[in-house]
Amino acid sequence: MSILVNGTENVVRESAAFVFNTVDYVVFVVMLSISAAIGVYFGFFSKGADTTEEYLMGGKRMKTLPIAISLVASQLSAISIMTIPAEMYAYGINWIFNVICMIVVVPLLNYVIIPVFYNNNISNCYEYLELRFDRNTRQWQTLIFVVFLFLMLPIFIFLPSLAFSQVTGFNVHIINSIVCSICVFYTMFGGIKAVVWTDVVQAAVMVGSVVLVGILGTNNVGGFAEVVRIAGAGERLTVNFAFDLTTRSTFWNIFGSATVMWTSYVGLNQSCVQRIVSLPSLGHARRSLVVFGIGFVVIMFFNCYTGIVMYVRYHGCDPMLQGVVEKVDKMVPYFVQDVVGHLKGMPGVFISCVFSAALSTMSASLNSLAGIIYFDYIKPHIHHTEHKANIVMKLFIFSVGVFCILGGIFVSKFSSLLQIIYCIGGIIFGSIGGVFLLGMLIPRAHSRAALAGVFVSIACISIIVIGSWGRIHYPTLPTSTQSCPAPNTTTTTKPTMLREPQDNEWSIFNLSFNWYAFVGFIITWIVAIPLSYIIPPSSSFKLDPKLLSPVIRPFVKYEQTQVDETYDLKCDKLKA
Repeated sequence: MSILVNGTENVVRESAAFVFNTVDYVVFVVMLSISAAIGVYFGFFSKGADTTEEYLMGGKRMKTLPIAISLVASQLSAISIMTIPAEMYAYGINWIFNVICMIVVVPLLNYVIIPVFYNNNISNCYEYLELRFDRNTRQWQTLIFVVFLFLMLPIFIFLPSLAFSQVTGFNVHIINSIVCSICVFYTMFGGIKAVVWTDVVQAAVMVGSVVLVGILGTNNVGGFAEVVRIAGAGERLTVNFAFDLTTRSTFWNIFGSATVMWTSYVGLNQSCVQRIVSLPSLGHARRSLVVFGIGFVVIMFFNCYTGIVMYVRYHGCDPMLQGVVEKVDKMVPYFVQDVVGHLKGMPGVFISCVFSAALSTMSASLNSLAGIIYFDYIKPHIHHTEHKANIVMKLFIFSVGVFCILGGIFVSKFSSLLQIIYCIGGIIFGSIGGVFLLGMLIPRAHSRAALAGVFVSIACISIIVIGSWGRIHYPTLPTSTQSCPAPNTTTTTKPTMLREPQDNEWSIFNLSFNWYAFVGFIITWIVAIPLSYIIPPSSSFKLDPKLLSPVIRPFVKYEQTQVDETYDLKCDKLKA
């Protein structure tokens, strides 16, 4: 115990800044060079046919394992790498249910959602909404997806640029421009194949970095048993099962909203669906999703575990209370430098890890966004050829890259990015999951009811987000400075400016932001299902059972209609 306390005392005397040396720069440059080289290879030396199917889906000849790894990599943004351990450090283990929910998400994807896309030969998930409901529903959901990505992409790529700037002193906007340019280059020329294979390389960097930091951190504090003992005594391993709508993190709000968000983000997000359906069969897709689920749980577990180890390392002398670290989101770089900073190249590996997380997310989003914009907004107004389509999509990716570079200037003005992302995600993913699963599971649902559910859901959650902004601040779990060097002798504390709502203060604006996605999903269904019975559908609406999930189809009574006989013609028209 004395060794741990003495180690903590030594830590707070040191600077929280990384020390970047030549080896670190080499590691970082090599990572970026490999990504660019993959783009060159697939763009110029291993080109397939000059078709949109080849560019967006690799000719449907992609392999199971690379797709699974790519899915894992793209779910881990720089925000995840930097803030999840900080969340565990400050608020305890409840966030782990964001990972455990995969035991529900993967079967839901494999047996409820993905079979619908394969059975109908759908490569664009928003195409399903047009087949099941109408074009109006598709256009609205496409617009929501496009707006979401345009808001998020500058943030995803700017955060690692900011981290690199802080540890090296380079101008953040120059770094942001260079990294954006590299990502745009390999995505623009290499297509989905370059996206997937760079994700594989970047996933290796992320896994190696996260696992190594977790293991070395455990050894640093005295072993796994010591981690469990100290974290348990500090309330970091206490699971909150209380069904309280105002508490920041509980089993119920984390598990419920995470299930909705991951189902929507992996199975109903075009950037992921595009890769899943690039596999040659449904069996390949299911195996890929199982591997994805396992890989996601492993890497996210180590990411969460790092936060618990951070608490054990600093439980007697909190760097934030000492003033060494400004805020909790900066604890991870501080901890990495403390634990592995003495190993040459490790600061470079960690920064490469953060950039890998950002690049994998950005490249997948760029590729899918290009396909959606072209097929939904450009193709109907031009004479389509495969060559022209590829040129237009590449130019669009270039334009979005320029937008991300310029967007970094505005992002740098914001101070609370994490909560903004959680809130926007809650608004968007609740309605997305709601409308897709409504179509797949509720035979009676029609377009008028579905759109009403989406609009009411987005409006309600938006009102809650706006009304609650700045209203409630959640207290962190206790921390201490009792083992710090003199003159600081503060004992355990909770910042007094942070408070949770009391029972007599309840209002809808006190709702924890971790409920937003789940509540948005429920609102969509609560509005849409009754309206499906109250409001008549349009005269042209007829249900085709192939657009229902296999789990619900056997229970649906169905009669052949003239509309159903022309279903295949409608599908061919959409794909033309």
